[in-house]
Amino acid sequence: MPRPILVTGGAGYVGSHACKALARAGYLPVTFDSLVTGWRDAVKFGPFEEGDLADRARLDEVFAKWRPEAVMHFAALSLVGDAMRDPGRYWRANVLSSLNLIEAAVAADCRQFIFSSTCAVYGDQDGVVLNEDTAAQPINAYGKSKYAIEQMLGDFAASHGLRPVIFRYFNVAGADPDGEVGEFHRPETHLIPLMLDAVDGQRPALTVFGTDYPTVDGTCIRDYVHVMDLVDAHVGGLRWLESGGAPRIFCLGSGKGFSVREVIDQAGTVTNRAVPVTYGDRRAGDAVSLVCGSERAMRDLRWTPARSTMKEMIADAWRWHQSGHYDR
Repeated sequence: MPRPILVTGGAGYVGSHACKALARAGYLPVTFDSLVTGWRDAVKFGPFEEGDLADRARLDEVFAKWRPEAVMHFAALSLVGDAMRDPGRYWRANVLSSLNLIEAAVAADCRQFIFSSTCAVYGDQDGVVLNEDTAAQPINAYGKSKYAIEQMLGDFAASHGLRPVIFRYFNVAGADPDGEVGEFHRPETHLIPLMLDAVDGQRPALTVFGTDYPTVDGTCIRDYVHVMDLVDAHVGGLRWLESGGAPRIFCLGSGKGFSVREVIDQAGTVTNRAVPVTYGDRRAGDAVSLVCGSERAMRDLRWTPARSTMKEMIADAWRWHQSGHYDR
């Protein structure tokens, strides 16, 4: 019998790819998702339990039914602009729901906990390669809520023997090369799928927010990591815990920053089509440049971001984009 792993947000973009990676590695991914932003069609690699993390009784029921060996926690709100407009929603949905999940896991004696955090905990630290030793300085409610969850996990590790692995990752891109799952949000906010929508006429143009950043071409810079590389690291983090590894934070990225204009240029090359573009003002809360240092994950987890070239990420995303989308 494959060992069950509870995957919150398993019907979402990263969570569904993690379920595929877990199943391929011999585990049984049990998706727990409210389907508010996730997609039932994305649950293909293990059983599905519908529920809300705010519902402690439902969580207790699922823990008792499956007795998972670990939790992979992806479920969260993650839109920076939305977090700036309505911070309370982020504190409730991310922090309070995560506390509910952590307490349910401890009560069920499920001590291995892998948490999907974010580079947004660093805020805007321009010109610095961000790694686990960089001071956290979040500048919006999204980053602050994720950092608060990291602190909660540390408290539960000290008091209740919880063993967390925390992944702070950068912009996730690409799709399953086999085409079984991919990136699909409603509304869509991520650069590459928005860009591909514009390429094939599903939206009039891609809006570039801000052309006056202090960068080489005036657009902000981000580090991108292929979703398949990312979820491979999560499986590696699970094995790290299983082998007795200590609680740890890992940063995940390619180590290379791309400006928005550079991503647009790469998309034109991959798709052999022009990307229609319009320009808007900067968005509140957006950092100038975020680039990752992943040496710890490479050393301790023997992780390599092998697919995380911009060409491959866009090519895999384009293949998925052309194949169709989920229905709920």
